[in-house]
Amino acid sequence: MSAPTPQTVLEGLKPVMDPEMNLSIVELGLVRGVTVDDGSGQVGIDLTLTSPMCPLGPEIMAATKLAAERVDGVTGAEVSLVWSPMWDPRVDASEDARAELGIWD
Repeated sequence: MSAPTPQTVLEGLKPVMDPEMNLSIVELGLVRGVTVDDGSGQVGIDLTLTSPMCPLGPEIMAATKLAAERVDGVTGAEVSLVWSPMWDPRVDASEDARAELGIWD
């Protein structure tokens, strides 16, 4: 079993979708940070949502935790909700996600 890295955890989170936008939370830029404790395999994920009023926040957080815990070497994951900075699709979303959302530079 290999030790997880922030990048491998991010790769593992790509299948997690924002149900309202039907785009990956990684592509949308909702994952603000990933930390890995090399010794224990514990992972911390800072996650924001598209809006503080997002009714699916608990579902997205649970799916994020499950996906992280499926990554090789991860022994557990804790997902923390962060609101600063607020999500801005023009800044945070990938180029592909912005195109899907109809946001052009």
